[in-house]
Amino acid sequence: MAKGIIVYQSKYGATKKYVKWLRDMTEFDCIETSKAILKEVEQYETILLCGGIYASGIAGLSFLKKNIGRLKNKKLAVFCVGASPYDERAFEEIRAHNLKGGLKDIPLFYGRGAWDESKMKFLDRTLCGMLQKSIAKKDPSTYEPWMKALMSAAGESCDWTDQKYLIPLTDYLKK
Repeated sequence: MAKGIIVYQSKYGATKKYVKWLRDMTEFDCIETSKAILKEVEQYETILLCGGIYASGIAGLSFLKKNIGRLKNKKLAVFCVGASPYDERAFEEIRAHNLKGGLKDIPLFYGRGAWDESKMKFLDRTLCGMLQKSIAKKDPSTYEPWMKALMSAAGESCDWTDQKYLIPLTDYLKK
């Protein structure tokens, strides 16, 4: 595979777990978005951005948005990590919400993450609790896949990370 780097942002560890697996599979270098320096990143042929999904946004994507002018001729890909099971409609909504303008043609990949309220920061735990209360008022037969996942994970510690989610991304990198 071409010389590459993984630029990532992980809040609770699931994205970092995927990054470690990717590093082992590709031998790419890795750096957190907060420590990434454009001049160094643009020396790589392939740049992967990995980030968790929070309130429909992909963590760390601002690095690509801010620097797409200088990175557009590189092989780029985004791997996002979410707690919900894969759902095509929800995935397309994430793509439309995040990959606009100069980012619209960047390939997007998805991996299921983890859920552990005991590790969440107070604000995140509170917002998730409010969302769960709101969803609980609905008829369960009308739940979307992410709603079912959220309601079944409440109070649980779940880890759905799996290297199988990296296969489409590593296949793309081999092209």
